[in-house]
Amino acid sequence: MKAPEIRMTTSADEAAVVGTILLAFSSDPVWRWCWPDPHTYLESAPKFVRAYAGGAFTHEGAYCSDNYAGACLWLRPDVRSDEAALEDILQRTLSEIVRDDLNGVLEQMAKSRPSEQHWYLPIIGVEPLYQGRGYGSALMKRALEDCDREHLPAYLESTNGRNVPLYERHGFEVVGKIQSGGSPTILPMYRSPR
Repeated sequence: MKAPEIRMTTSADEAAVVGTILLAFSSDPVWRWCWPDPHTYLESAPKFVRAYAGGAFTHEGAYCSDNYAGACLWLRPDVRSDEAALEDILQRTLSEIVRDDLNGVLEQMAKSRPSEQHWYLPIIGVEPLYQGRGYGSALMKRALEDCDREHLPAYLESTNGRNVPLYERHGFEVVGKIQSGGSPTILPMYRSPR
């Protein structure tokens, strides 16, 4: 089987990439804990993606496969999430119980992040029909080449334990555990500079 071709996105790719991510995360433990109702998930998740990782589209951190089967959104050093938009989305769309537990999760996430300059991977996903075909590895490899050119570490939080072996194959190591109240477990992972 031919390896998937990965490229940096353009502004014209944003809607397709967000659609891929919605499908990829439709059964993610953390995302569906946040939005268990399918309608609320489909309505809220696109806004969340853009607020949480939209800086990837405007700062050369968004990658996708040639057929949009997979995509990843990296925040390069000094690129941040839109905190005000995130807060608004989470306040309006989450139940009070989830919001309370998520506050504890977010506090732990903030403490787990590296203090030095690094590349942050908030979102990587492969559409379910294409999972297990090398798209995740191809996406990781392509983006990490750019990261390694800058000799910077990389960091992510895995919201699905099934994905940890993929990240480990690309040099990431689990560096902790994040969980609050009824939240699923999130695993922060760090990759040393190359």
